[in-house]
Amino acid sequence: MVYPKSLAMHVVWAVVALMAIGLNAQPASAQDKFSFGLSWSADAERGGYYQAVAAGIYKRNNLDVTLVPGGPQVNNPQLLVAGQLDGVLFSSSGQALGFAVNGIPHVVVAAIYQKHPRILLAHKSAGYKSLADMKGKPIMVGQLQRLEFWPWLRAKYGFTDDQLRPYTFNYGVFMNDPKAIQQDFITSGPWTVKREGGDPAAFLLADEGYDEYHALIAVRRETLEKRRDVVQRFVNATIEGWSSFLSEDPAPGIALIKKENSSQTDELISAARQSLIDANLIDSGDAKTVGIGALSDKRWQDWFEQSAKAGIVPPGDYWKAAYDVSLVNKKVGMK
Repeated sequence: MVYPKSLAMHVVWAVVALMAIGLNAQPASAQDKFSFGLSWSADAERGGYYQAVAAGIYKRNNLDVTLVPGGPQVNNPQLLVAGQLDGVLFSSSGQALGFAVNGIPHVVVAAIYQKHPRILLAHKSAGYKSLADMKGKPIMVGQLQRLEFWPWLRAKYGFTDDQLRPYTFNYGVFMNDPKAIQQDFITSGPWTVKREGGDPAAFLLADEGYDEYHALIAVRRETLEKRRDVVQRFVNATIEGWSSFLSEDPAPGIALIKKENSSQTDELISAARQSLIDANLIDSGDAKTVGIGALSDKRWQDWFEQSAKAGIVPPGDYWKAAYDVSLVNKKVGMK
């Protein structure tokens, strides 16, 4: 059958219109999947991610996010390299530099913690006023951390390796020795000691110049190149999740944390969340002016130079490939 010219044009335009509706409707219903490996199991220290899931922030950014818990038996960074995860949480700038020096094609796109939560924990009765007072004193430090913050303490305060004692992950050893000093985190150590009836003295390394980022979002470089829009939306939504968890109602995230990790109680979560706020671990430094997740070229260079001088990493210019500042510093989530 041959349609009249005018009718034929109406048919053509109708088909075009239907195709346009179909094309426009499809992305709205299909969410981009993104799997993200955490550095530990569900807790307040990773609360912003659970808040972003529970409060629907990822969904509002057209993302279907799967959070993969980490822990001592899980190597999520290795799964990232193998292509089994879309993104991963690095524990420190040093970990990112370690990947870079070995030519592993990753890239850090945000740093959630502007301050590292690492502390040296002591008893107030011991009378230590600063890190410098601990020179020559026995300190319990884990094997991995002897390659991370210990060289910095040696370089800055003259600590020596004969001070090192095994870190047992057992607070009983610490509580039974009034002169004990051990590594810990500001988000958990002081609260645990108080719960056990002690009077803790916490020395946050970041406040003494240990200027290392913590909790960095990293992706494979290929992922950033091919799925840049997806990664950008994940970063933005995560920032919004952290802003919501810290400054709005954290109830959705807390409920999901407790569901995913039965060891987490309201008291523990509340204490850890408050320590994040009180110590300004997330909303400090550059994040005050450009938003959560901030990255700085100067800070990366300064930390690399400190690390190289302390013998933590070798010299070179490989550090420049470890990060990309283009997805952050946009004041996302700032009120």
